[in-house]
Amino acid sequence: MTSDYPHFSLEPRSAIQSLGASRIREVANAGLGREDVIPFWFGEPDEVTPAFIRDTAKASIDSGETFYSHNIGLPVLRSAIADYVTRLHGKTDVEHIAVSSSGVSALMLIAQLLVNPGDRVVAVTPLWPNLLEIPKILGAEVISVPLELNTASPTPVWELNLDRLLLALTPNTKALLLNSPNNPTGWMISRAEQEVLLAHCRKHGIWLIADDVYERLVYSTPSTTLHCAPSFLDMSDRNERVISVNSFSKSWLMTGWRLGWMQIPTELMQGLGKLIEYNTSCAPVFIQRAGVVAIEQGEKIIAHTQARYTAARDFLVSRLSQPCFREAGLIVPTPQAAMYVFFKIQGLTDSLALCKNLVSEAGLGLAPGSAFGPEGEGAIRWCFASSLEKLELGSQRLQNFLESHHNT
Repeated sequence: MTSDYPHFSLEPRSAIQSLGASRIREVANAGLGREDVIPFWFGEPDEVTPAFIRDTAKASIDSGETFYSHNIGLPVLRSAIADYVTRLHGKTDVEHIAVSSSGVSALMLIAQLLVNPGDRVVAVTPLWPNLLEIPKILGAEVISVPLELNTASPTPVWELNLDRLLLALTPNTKALLLNSPNNPTGWMISRAEQEVLLAHCRKHGIWLIADDVYERLVYSTPSTTLHCAPSFLDMSDRNERVISVNSFSKSWLMTGWRLGWMQIPTELMQGLGKLIEYNTSCAPVFIQRAGVVAIEQGEKIIAHTQARYTAARDFLVSRLSQPCFREAGLIVPTPQAAMYVFFKIQGLTDSLALCKNLVSEAGLGLAPGSAFGPEGEGAIRWCFASSLEKLELGSQRLQNFLESHHNT
């Protein structure tokens, strides 16, 4: 049958075609549904959300709170977040807080609010792929400044080359994307580095967009009695070009709930409300109710999580630093924060293929370093938000795999 209309392309626009598919998902899809695979690929805990948070959401649904709500969040949740941020980082008023349907949605909203096609955006990498790709969806040019693995120190450590980053932050740069504590490396920016960066961004009018999702998952040099990573909010005015994005996912064990927030200058709030309306309209009320009790009653959860992850981090780093792994070429930095060990394997050039082989041959699910940009190639990310028993079983499977391939 001959078509009586002309042929037009059915492809998405070029910016979408050029996006990289998630390599973490590619590995996970190869193992999802297999009971013999131990999954450490996603950045989430193996514990469910605490009962008091779940029960609050259930009660909200049972009371009939299933309708639309405020674009920028329930006033009670925004107020609770403002009080929480004030405890961590100094006086913060509710008019600076907006709620979003997940942290990643918040990052997309901020990009839509600020980034034009052709804008120059600088990102410190390796970096969570969602954050790295969001500006590209909007047609921006993304310049990567990679962290460096220092193997000359007594123990390997990921470090920021501050001079290199400052050179990349030219006067025509629209924004700096900085995720600290960092996914995937566990690197955490120092207060001294923050002071230099903030002064530089102020000088050139560069927006500083901080992904602070892991700020409570710190294991060394806490900046406050509440154990929190150094934050640009500690030293910046609430109405300057500094934006903080956060999420309930990691600190309160709520990854599947999809609830986040932004702290922004008040001048942006009206525009942000419009964008939320055209993206998701609002976060579900029952999820926001759960967020209120999480943030008001959840410090015990965070303390439990910090203690559990500290033990898990120490166990995994020690295990992967044993001679059998060193002989296989592993270089294992100790993360300062977040929930990942990002280790190098000397000579590795295709981390995706290795991770797929680990799934099929060893029943072990890890994330390939190449998922976090070209700078991550040659490394593997292991999410250690698990029990010590699972970590031991997983490390034994990795050891057996490496030894079997070394001997063939």
